[in-house]
Formats: sequence, structure tokens, C-alpha cells
Amino acid sequence: MPTPARSSATPAGRYARVVLQALAAVAAGFAAMGVVAVLGLWAAGAADLPGGFGAVLAAVVVMAAGGKVELSGDAGALAGTQGELTAMPLTVTLVGALVTGFCFLRPLRHHAVTAARELLLRAAAVVVLWLAALAGLSAFARHDFPLTLGGDSGDPLMDLFGDLLDAVNPTVGFRTDLGPTLFYGLLWILGVLVIALLVSRRTPLPSRLVRHQEAVRPAAFAMLLLLLAYVVVGLVIGIVVAATKGHPADTFAVLLLGLPNVTWLALGVGIGGSWEGRVDGPFGLPMPQILDAVLRGDGDSSGLSTVDLSSLAAQDARAWWLLPVAGVLVLGAAFLAAVRSPARMPVGRHALHLGVAFALTMLVAAPVTLVDAHFGLSVLGIGDLDSLGGEVVLRPHVWKTTGFALLWGLVLGFLGGLLATRVRRRGEVE
Repeated sequence: MPTPARSSATPAGRYARVVLQALAAVAAGFAAMGVVAVLGLWAAGAADLPGGFGAVLAAVVVMAAGGKVELSGDAGALAGTQGELTAMPLTVTLVGALVTGFCFLRPLRHHAVTAARELLLRAAAVVVLWLAALAGLSAFARHDFPLTLGGDSGDPLMDLFGDLLDAVNPTVGFRTDLGPTLFYGLLWILGVLVIALLVSRRTPLPSRLVRHQEAVRPAAFAMLLLLLAYVVVGLVIGIVVAATKGHPADTFAVLLLGLPNVTWLALGVGIGGSWEGRVDGPFGLPMPQILDAVLRGDGDSSGLSTVDLSSLAAQDARAWWLLPVAGVLVLGAAFLAAVRSPARMPVGRHALHLGVAFALTMLVAAPVTLVDAHFGLSVLGIGDLDSLGGEVVLRPHVWKTTGFALLWGLVLGFLGGLLATRVRRRGEVE
């Protein structure tokens, strides 16, 4: 007698469906990051690289997912090379997080309740598949480029060094450090899944967590919209700049690769936070001219320049607009969180929720704007050649920025709660 086929209602069928849905979320996330990275690299001119565009694309996606890419070089016995790169292309990161989180939550919205076991199973499937895909992509994120020097420089000494280097076929390249990549990739995907559950209003939670959602979800959703609002404002400004100031390809490269790197820094600076850094050498990262000017200025005894409202305004007085813009957008987020909260919630508790949420938001957003990149070449032990050496450093003052975020959240959360009392809110009876 033939055995009936298993339906999707059997445990094996349910597990298979969960794995397929997790696979779809992972594939959609990496595909979205790949599309944005391709467009950004094309705008940046990376399509002209000698045979290494695919490897560079893989490296950008790996870095966007929290991976670590190391620079390397080989110039034989005549020269030494050193390099380091720590940065996240946050536009690619943000798109991947939004797509992956949406695809992870979508199957859950059809459920009246979500069992803790099922939620953990779905999260585990996404995490395992994500790390497997990240490890596979890391294998392609490696390439070596030939390095040339001299030739048309007109400097006899540089030409001599160029001839010496050409004789040993020097290279500079990059490759993925798999251990840190998987570790930070694990933190990245876990963070995406947790944040997705926190900000979603329609996704059911396990019964033990339901009583906490009124305190967490409205403020978390408001903070997500605040970050996205800054990205949208930066996108509009970038499009206007590309249309009016020339060099549209460079502008779109910034928009497609590092827009949140700039806009979330603007948010932190607008509320009183600060960064420090420097730019040395002929190369730098794509960034607004005002920020580049501050980082190339005279720093303190450590050689680092402070990036805050006053230093930016010293280069361009329009930087003071960051303060009122932050006030309006944070107040709007506070009002939205209050409207989405139950009407019975006291204004003081709403202020506390928003203060903590804003502080945690900047505690996450500020560190990911970190940039630490340098490359140097020394020939015959003489030292770094300026034409092939440079450094870009941008580090946040995390605790200062987080402290200001807590203060702003408390004050504007209170004001937003007061404003929300004038509108009808969820749970209110006429």
C-alpha cells in the first residue's frame, strides 16, 4: 500500500517551508546589497579596474554586512607596503537590512500569535544561511592589482623608483579576514532581526513578550523613521547638488555607497555630538567638501581635528542649520511615538522611553560611521612616498553623542507627549 505524501502541515513540511522562507530572505538581502553596490561602484569609476570589479563588488558587500577586508601588498625586497581599511558602506548596509528584515517578518504577519519556538527556528535558519552566504562571498572578495610608479612623473628619483618597482612586479590588493567577518556578520544579522521585530507593529510576538511591546515598539519605530528621514533629506540634497554643482557621478557614488555615513554624522553633530579625525595625503574618501576641509585642518597635539557644530560652521556658516533640523525631526519622531503609544501612558514615561531609545539608536549609529584607512609604500627603507601614501581617520565620540541623545530624547519626548494629548490616540475613548 503506497505511503501518502507528506503535506506542508507535517513537521517536516513546516521545517522545509521555514528554510525556504529564510533562504528567500537571505537571497533578497544579498541581491539588494549587490544591486546598490554595483551602481555605486559604477558611479565611482570602479568598472575601469583591471579585471577586479567582481572582487571589489564582493568586498563592498562583505564590508556592508559587517565583514573585515584587509589590504595587502608585495613589492619584493626593494619596498615595503602597509595598509588598513575599516569602513562600512552604509547605504548598501541599510538597503540590505531593510530588505532582509522585511522578508523575515512577512511570513509572520499571517499568524495570530507567534510561538517562541517557531520564532527562534526562523531566526536560526536565517542566521545560518546568512553566514554561509557571507562565507561563500568572502572567498571571492580578494584580488591583487599591479602597482606602477614613475614613467610620466618627470621626477628622476621617482622615475628610478618606478623602474626598480616595475622590475619586481609590485602589487597591492585586498582579501577577507574570514574569522572576524563571520563574527561581525553574526552580530549584524542578529541585530537586523531584533530591530525588525522591535519596529514592526503588525508582527505578533510570543506571549511572554507581548506586555513589553507598548513600551518598546512605538519608540523603536520612531527612531527608525528618524534615521530614514535623515537619509531621505540627504538624498534630496545630494540630487540637487548633482544637478547644479557638476560632477554628478562622484555625488551619486556617495549617495549609493555612503549616504548614511554622512547623514547620521549630521544627526549626531546636530544634537551636540562630535567626531575626530584627519585626512592626510592626496587621496580621501568621498565626503562633503566642508567635512574634508575640517579633517585636513590643524588638529590638536595628537594631529586629530574635532568635527562638531562649531568647527563645521567655521568652514561654512550654513552648518548651524543642523541644530534646528535635528530639533524638528527629533520632535516629529517623539510626537509619532506618542501617537502610536496607548493614550493611558503618562507623558513622563513616554519621555523616558524616547530618551532611552534615542540614546541606544546613537549608540548603534555613531560607531558604524567609523572610518580608518591608510596605505603607505616605502622604497629602500627611505620612508613613505607621498604619492602612494595617505590616511583617512574619522572616529565618533560615542559616549558624548549618546549622552546628548539621551538628553534630547527626554526633553523632546516630553514635548512630543504633550503635543500628542491634543490628538486622538490608540486606546482612547470619546
